Amino acid sequence: MQRTLLVLGLTMLCFAVSAQQKFTLNGYVRAASSGEELIGVTVYVKEQANGVISNPYGFYSLTLPEGQYTVLYSYIGFKTKEQIITLDKNTELNVELEDEFTDLEEVVVTSERQDVNVVGIQMSKNELNVEQVKKLPALFGEPDIIKTVQMMPGVISAGEGTSSFFVRGGSADQNLILIDEAPVYDPSHLFGLFSVFNADVIKDSELYKGGIPARFGGRLSSILEVRTKDGNNKEFGGEAGIGTLASSVMVEGPIKKDVSSYIISARRSYVDLFLKAANEDNLVHFYDINAKMNWRANNNNRFFLSLYAGRDKFSFGDDFGFNWGNKTATFRWNHLFSDKLFSNTSLVASKFDYGLGSENQVDAFDWDSSLTEYTLKEDLNFFFNPRLSLDFGYHVTYRVFEAGSIESGAESIFSDNKLPSEYALDHALYAGMEHQISDKLSLQYGARLSVFQNIGKQTVYEYADPQDNINPVRVDSTTYGAFENIKTYVNLEPRFAARYLLTSATSLKASYNRMVQNTHLVSSGTVPVPFNTWVPSSVYLKPQLADQFALGYFHDLQNNAYSISFETFYKRFQNVTDFADNAQIFFNEDLVTEFRQGKSEAYGAEVMVQKKEGKLTGFVSYTWSRVERTVPGVNLGKSFLANHDRRHSLNVVATYDYSDKWVFGGSFTYATGRPITLPTGSYEYGDGYLPDVITERNGYKLPDFNRMDLSATLYPRKNADRNYKTSWVFSLYNVYSRKNPFTIYTQVKQDDDGNVIGDGTEKEARLIYLFPILPSVTFNIEF
Repeated sequence: MQRTLLVLGLTMLCFAVSAQQKFTLNGYVRAASSGEELIGVTVYVKEQANGVISNPYGFYSLTLPEGQYTVLYSYIGFKTKEQIITLDKNTELNVELEDEFTDLEEVVVTSERQDVNVVGIQMSKNELNVEQVKKLPALFGEPDIIKTVQMMPGVISAGEGTSSFFVRGGSADQNLILIDEAPVYDPSHLFGLFSVFNADVIKDSELYKGGIPARFGGRLSSILEVRTKDGNNKEFGGEAGIGTLASSVMVEGPIKKDVSSYIISARRSYVDLFLKAANEDNLVHFYDINAKMNWRANNNNRFFLSLYAGRDKFSFGDDFGFNWGNKTATFRWNHLFSDKLFSNTSLVASKFDYGLGSENQVDAFDWDSSLTEYTLKEDLNFFFNPRLSLDFGYHVTYRVFEAGSIESGAESIFSDNKLPSEYALDHALYAGMEHQISDKLSLQYGARLSVFQNIGKQTVYEYADPQDNINPVRVDSTTYGAFENIKTYVNLEPRFAARYLLTSATSLKASYNRMVQNTHLVSSGTVPVPFNTWVPSSVYLKPQLADQFALGYFHDLQNNAYSISFETFYKRFQNVTDFADNAQIFFNEDLVTEFRQGKSEAYGAEVMVQKKEGKLTGFVSYTWSRVERTVPGVNLGKSFLANHDRRHSLNVVATYDYSDKWVFGGSFTYATGRPITLPTGSYEYGDGYLPDVITERNGYKLPDFNRMDLSATLYPRKNADRNYKTSWVFSLYNVYSRKNPFTIYTQVKQDDDGNVIGDGTEKEARLIYLFPILPSVTFNIEF
């Protein structure tokens, strides 16, 4: 009898335990000083030895059995907060974290755990710390997030004075660059001397090079996601900076305290003002404006409106001028359906355009080209428990491709013309799981379904030979009405990543992802400039595909003060877009006959060593890689190196906090020369003459590149007695005045006096470099 009662009691106890009720703890984590939501805060439950991190909107959710728990909220640069929670019902807990430092030293804020290098499942990802970027040397004293991206392992720079970058064998147009979820198609100012990202308004930025989550798509190589600040909802404040070439100002504050806020920033160069003072008719300048508002209706609903506009203008009197720019707008609605289901609904608009023109009476003309897109996104996060979460959603994008139009003056030698516009609808349905299988093994898996439609209104021509770009012959045509489907492409993009902990300080990671790109860049040269045209996939142009495999080893030393990562990758591209040898791209009504598609292969290894604590911090990154293409009809069908193949790339970056008054920074960059294509001769045929004949694609290499930059930042001690803080940044760019090659061009051979040698058919190569040693001074004020 006693034995029976004992068995019965144990059975009831087991049933009670198994039936133990579970409740959810959720909320937002914010900075106490500004009210900004904090991204990537670690929410750790001591009793469970487990936890979660806050999502990109500062929201977290934990589902636990009923009981009492000690919850730690930790974030670098802020004081760790400990909360004792009695979880006997679903509980909403919003937490504000205090700044860790209150003296004059800058607060270093990063959006990652100290040991995320090892324990995080994501590999091939770099967090870009804006405050550290501001301490580094910068061209003309202007901090630039893109220049820091170019120093990351696996990233190759196109060269000096450009905002283009190449990731793991991909071309520059295969990077998706986002500002508050809106795509930016050209991130450069002044031909790449500056980027469109004003460091004063950046809140958080991440670069994904591999293991890309399922919510991202549309590009083959990388995702650079930049989020701007929401604005201080506690008190009014701002920053301003006066630099050698440009100045900026930013103001922020509450519209209604703790409920709504705004932030506005503007930046402008003033080279044109100096030119006017010197009675020059030339015009050179850029500007950009960021604005953002947010309103917290209640804890379940929050609204954001983010705007960006930037433009560059150049003109040489009335003879010639050009301009380009980006405009973006994002409206977001964050909604909490339940304590486990978080929704972000976004309406996004983006436009990139450029123009060329002349007001000269003889050759007056205006040329315009643009790409406009509108996107609706619904992204949802469902938090099952601390070990399992689901991301899923749907995106749809409508694009308008204006290839180009020209309007001429009354007496101009040009005539009016317009290339046909093209239209596309891009759908994506995705789902991704993050699953902690055990204390050692975590997985991330999912898929993205891409459905792309090339649609009307458009007339599509049929050619006798679509590959005949010398004498294209149209044999038929089909006209499609507005929104009528022309061609549909469906592709599945699987994603997978795994992390296995060898020890508490060491892990192995692996990832695989397939990416699809349905937009293609029609480039006018090997040096990235904004005068490029985008076209959609079509009857004659298949979507580009890329499959990437990556393996990595990650190790932390001395209680996370140092971190080491080693990654190796292999990437296979299909349908990469190129152009026939000696292609005519500018204003070609039969441009589709110039398209050539083939395959590409890239592989390499990357090493990064970081020092994250102490007065001296920084990193060393090294990349070895090879990128080779094989495209039928290009380079006689033989394989050739891509123009962004740089076999070795080394970057050394360091900052030294000498005192509360002085901070020193330095960087060194080395890279082997990139391949370029040069004409090898000329020939006559019939009555015609072809002056520049290309026989080998990327058959030459530029000289190796290396440069050192130094900076010193002064924080005056008298700041302590003021309501505002000032600083001076002194920079030396290209310290030893290295003549680094920007590009090489060919011209008719001349003597030292500029006289043509011979009959004018003999050519010579000339090297262009941009900058010798350049000092700069910037004054900043924060109030």
